[in-house]
Amino acid sequence: MIQDFLSKQFFLFLLTGGTAAAVNFGSRIFYNRWMDFSIAIIVAYLTGMITAFILVKLFVFKESRQQIRRSAWIFSMVNLLAVVQTWCISLILVYFLPLMGITKFVHEISHGIGVIVPVFTSYIGHKRWSFR
Repeated sequence: MIQDFLSKQFFLFLLTGGTAAAVNFGSRIFYNRWMDFSIAIIVAYLTGMITAFILVKLFVFKESRQQIRRSAWIFSMVNLLAVVQTWCISLILVYFLPLMGITKFVHEISHGIGVIVPVFTSYIGHKRWSFR
């Protein structure tokens, strides 16, 4: 299991995932102008997820033998767990950070941490199921 996280493949996953996370994070700020924070997290996650699927398929799991439709379905299911993690952590932190004295960039900090948390669970899920 440890060697999974020390591989070139995981490094490429981090790079493509980092790009998708930046799309997720940036689009949440954009969407938040017209939507509630909670809804903007979900819509931004979908935007980042589409970006992630394309990048991961092209650069990380190129040798996958599964049909694209099947990979996309399983990718979506793995990301369903990840979006729940992101959403829960973001909403918990947006409530607790001000209680800890943090009052600036609360939405950004909360969402940023929420986006980072599912990196490891997503990698294992995509490697084992989405793009096997």
